[in-house]
Amino acid sequence: MKLDKKIALLAVVAVLLCALYLVWGLNSGNWDYLLAKRMPKLIAILAVGSAIALASLLFQTITNNRVLTPSILGLDSVYLFFQTLLIFIFGSAQLTFLSDNINFLLSTLIMTGFSLLLYKFMFKQNNQNIYFLLLVGIVLGTFFRSAASFMQMLIDPNEYLHVQDKMFASFNNVNEYILIVAIAIMLLTLPFIADYIRSLDVMLLGKDQAVNLGVDYEKISRRILIIVSILTAVATALVGPILFLGLLVVNISFEFLKTYKHTYLLVAGSLLAVIALIGGQLIIERIFNFSVTLSVVINFVGGIYFVFLLLKERNT
Repeated sequence: MKLDKKIALLAVVAVLLCALYLVWGLNSGNWDYLLAKRMPKLIAILAVGSAIALASLLFQTITNNRVLTPSILGLDSVYLFFQTLLIFIFGSAQLTFLSDNINFLLSTLIMTGFSLLLYKFMFKQNNQNIYFLLLVGIVLGTFFRSAASFMQMLIDPNEYLHVQDKMFASFNNVNEYILIVAIAIMLLTLPFIADYIRSLDVMLLGKDQAVNLGVDYEKISRRILIIVSILTAVATALVGPILFLGLLVVNISFEFLKTYKHTYLLVAGSLLAVIALIGGQLIIERIFNFSVTLSVVINFVGGIYFVFLLLKERNT
């Protein structure tokens, strides 16, 4: 099957799932109420799924590693640490002064700022070694997650429930104003990604081959890392962390398309992310009746796939 037909097939499946999600259970008495509730959730799924797929594919390209995701930089841990710190200091009752809008902006700025400081310091001090940057990201991510766990053990169990809501991604209470801001930020990154599409195709061959073919590998890697950080930070601040979604959809995109062209991979990854999130949301709402969260299902499936990839890489 040609690449265009494969993309069209994924698009048809995604559109059908979106339509099914919108119209399931509608009748003449509830269609206006349910559509008003489902439309923002569907738009959020489209935006977050696309952002995570783009960020994960770009990150795997510049690291030339199929089992890594942007979460290795520690952004999820920073987000969780910040949310726990707010509850630890102010408590949920006094936290009402901090609206969802301000919380979103602060979370995005802190995660993006953390990434920029990390890049600036590490690239300057370590001769632009991206793998050393990833190692530092793992260490700092562990530190922030451990600090968050320590505070969670000290706070009241009732307060912990509020922290727990932030630990898992959820599309059930998406703020429409925040959603518009998040989409605007994501759209601003697209022209920069488009500028590097051809270079990314070459970078997928590896650093040495890309440099030999005339690609400014270090410069493009730094700029793509910033874009990855912004997309990951916005998606995480909007709905919460989803660790394995990017790993899952990007690797399935490679296996399904069998191509190196990012023009197709970016589209396929976004469509697969939408299919996974909409399909998962339908299962959560219609089968499990909201008894589990979507991120739990995604992380469970993604975790199994991650182990499969590790075993596959070991045997090759």
